[in-house]
Amino acid sequence: MNLMIVSYLLGRLSIGLSAVFAIPLMMACYYQEWTSMNAFFCAITVALILGFGLQKMGAFDKNQETISIREGITTVVFAWFLIATLSAIPYIFLDILDPVSAFFESMSGLTTTGATALVEIEGLPYSLLFWRSFTHWIGGIGIIVLFIALLPQISGSAVHLFNAEVSGFSSDKILPRIKKTALALFYIYLTLTVTEMLVLMLCGLGLYDALNHSLSTIATGGFSIYNDSVAHFNNPTIEYVIGIFMLLAGGNFALYYAVTQHGIKVLWKDDEFKCYLILVVTITLAIVGNLVYVMNYSVTDGLRYSFFQVASFASTTGFVSYDYDSWPSFSKVLLGLMYFTGGCAGSTAGGIKISRFVVLIKMIGAEIKRTLHPNMVMTVIYNRKLLPIPTLISISRFFILYVATIVVLSILLAATGVTIEEAIFGVASCVSSVGPAFGTIGAVGNFAHIPPLGKIILTIAMLLGRLELFTFLVLLRSEFWKKTRKW
Repeated sequence: MNLMIVSYLLGRLSIGLSAVFAIPLMMACYYQEWTSMNAFFCAITVALILGFGLQKMGAFDKNQETISIREGITTVVFAWFLIATLSAIPYIFLDILDPVSAFFESMSGLTTTGATALVEIEGLPYSLLFWRSFTHWIGGIGIIVLFIALLPQISGSAVHLFNAEVSGFSSDKILPRIKKTALALFYIYLTLTVTEMLVLMLCGLGLYDALNHSLSTIATGGFSIYNDSVAHFNNPTIEYVIGIFMLLAGGNFALYYAVTQHGIKVLWKDDEFKCYLILVVTITLAIVGNLVYVMNYSVTDGLRYSFFQVASFASTTGFVSYDYDSWPSFSKVLLGLMYFTGGCAGSTAGGIKISRFVVLIKMIGAEIKRTLHPNMVMTVIYNRKLLPIPTLISISRFFILYVATIVVLSILLAATGVTIEEAIFGVASCVSSVGPAFGTIGAVGNFAHIPPLGKIILTIAMLLGRLELFTFLVLLRSEFWKKTRKW
């Protein structure tokens, strides 16, 4: 593996982030937040020094060198650690969070998890709250995807970077060239963000509120600028608008590109998207019935709150419009189920992904049939295509590893002294990129009381979930680092 290439790419990424820091810096100037100006100026300086240092240590010749699988994976993983570290500087400089909590907060933002270590959000500088939401947005589209789109000199060799970053098991390409693919995703992502912001402004929100919540929504992140999240507005129209955009953000962006080329009919031909909508509608109606029957909610209120929270959990956004911890156990179990299903492959959402669950259910059905007919060859059809056996094995392994990861990390987190409920739900929410869980880390809680070691464990859980496990875990194999390997 050529670490010179990795160093060069990380250096360019660090330099690029220094330019991104200029956006909250200008906002700090606009709001005359002088301390915040110093914080972001410090972040820019550190990012530039580190960036030029890494670039000088590395080397990359676009005419001679290509990026291998190992170099692509290494760059992706280390890029997340690098950007999360640099993004934590403003929190530390402003003395709002200690270094571990600041790293936890920035990683939560970049991985679009939405778990927060902040106890009091309101009253923080406007520029910092914007930066907090903006980390969601740049993390949602994927730092590496933006990297490919904005650095054309390496785009011809960047397929491994893109493959390591974009989730899902489909091998279909949106466009034949990776740079065009990244740009297409970016434009769709930007269009949804701007559209939601304008609609929220029409609903009565100011520009600042609309911008921050749109950044968090389309990234399926969940950071709000208010302590009580979206519940602060207490406005059904705003909740329905955000809920609809959360569902859209949980859909497959490749599918949205196909809609622009072939019309909306392609949505109803996609097995995953149909199952995604059916699951959301079914669980929403089940929770409405439960709230009306057990807690005497009106149907209107039940639909309002259940739709929003189901959309929030299904898309793994983590916004809160009501204290769902006060709901009956049946409703909370259904919400918890959404931890694992997550959104669609090719979205900014976390979780196992609907597509994998669809295939797993079809595999179970095929196995039941084979019990009756032992000589039958297992066949699984997905989107009118026969899936090869290696794909089925890969999905099964991912599911097992996903569950095993939650179990192992929950045990480690429980060893730090937190309750078993906090350990299990905390890890599950971080691996699935949901953010808020239940109990003390639920709708009205936060992760501030989690001990430093626990925050480190949860930070690792966030990154594992964001990179879908294997991209991160492959670094633990000794052969990955051997120079004799050519893959």
